[in-house]
Amino acid sequence: MSDTEQQRVVSISLGSSKRNATAELELAGKKFIVERIGTDGDIYKAKRLLEAWDGKATALGLGGTDLYVYAGNKRYTFHQSARLIANVRHTPVLDGSGLKNSLERKLINELAQGDLVPIKGAKVLLMCGVDRFGMAEALQANGAKVTLGDLIFSLNINKPLYSLKSLGFWAELLAPVITRLPVGWFYPVGDKQEKRVVRHPEYFAENDIIAGDFHYIKKFMPAKLPGKVVITNTVTATDRQMLKEAGVRLLVTTTPCVNGRSFGTNVMEALLVALAGEKKALSAEIYLQLLEKYQIESSIEVF
Repeated sequence: MSDTEQQRVVSISLGSSKRNATAELELAGKKFIVERIGTDGDIYKAKRLLEAWDGKATALGLGGTDLYVYAGNKRYTFHQSARLIANVRHTPVLDGSGLKNSLERKLINELAQGDLVPIKGAKVLLMCGVDRFGMAEALQANGAKVTLGDLIFSLNINKPLYSLKSLGFWAELLAPVITRLPVGWFYPVGDKQEKRVVRHPEYFAENDIIAGDFHYIKKFMPAKLPGKVVITNTVTATDRQMLKEAGVRLLVTTTPCVNGRSFGTNVMEALLVALAGEKKALSAEIYLQLLEKYQIESSIEVF
C-alpha cells in the first residue's frame, strides 16, 4: 500500500456503542481512517467483528478490555481477551498495553519537569496499577505519594495499596485467578460504562490527582471533584463537560485529542504500528521514537 492510499485502523471495543467515533488523520503523508466500534459488552459480536476486519484493516485495536496487564517483570494474559483474537491471523491486534508502558511513563516524566502539574510530593489516586504499571512506576520515581486502587475499584475490597511491592504481591496472588474470569466481572463493559456507582469517595477527596482508566474514574467518582487534576484517556466532549461541572481544575489526556475526543491507547498503539508498517506490537523504545518522530503529544486542558 502506498503512502497516498488511505489506510484503516479499527478498534473493536466491549464498551458502549454510544462512544463510537470516526476520524480522518494524515501523518507523514499517510492518510488514515481511524474508527472505534463498540459492541455493548457482546463478546461474540466483538469476536465476529475482529475476524471480519482481519486482513482488511491495517491494524486493529482491542478496546474495553486488556489483553495483558503488568506488575513488575511479570505479564498476565486475560484468557477471555485472548480467545477474542484467537482466529485473527493477518492483521496485528493491539490492546494499548505497550503504549501505556511507554507513552504514560513519558507523560509523567514530562509533567514532573514542569510547573503545571507538580508531581513530586503530590498525592495521587491511581485507579488500577496493573492496568497502568508504567504510570505507577513513573509517579513513584518522581516522588508522588501514590494510592493504588486495584483492590478497591476492581474487586470492591477496601484495601488501598501504597507501594509497587504490595501491588506485585497481590497481583502474583490474584492475577492467575482473575485473568481466567469474564472481563465484565471487574471492569465496566457495555452499558455498565454509563452507570455511576460512587465507591469510597474518601480516596478521591484526599488525593490531589486522580489518574488511570477513564471508565473506572467516571463510574466510581463522586459528583464533585473540586480543584482536582485528572490524568486519563478516551474522553469525549460530553465527558469533558461532566468533569468541568464536577469542578476538575485540569484534564490531561495521555492520547491526543482528535475531532473533539481522545481515542484509547489501543487505537493509538494500532495507529503507530500501522505507521511503522509492522505486523506486531513494538517495543517501548520504538513507540517513544515514533511518538517523537510524528510529534504525537498528550493533551492538557485547563477548565
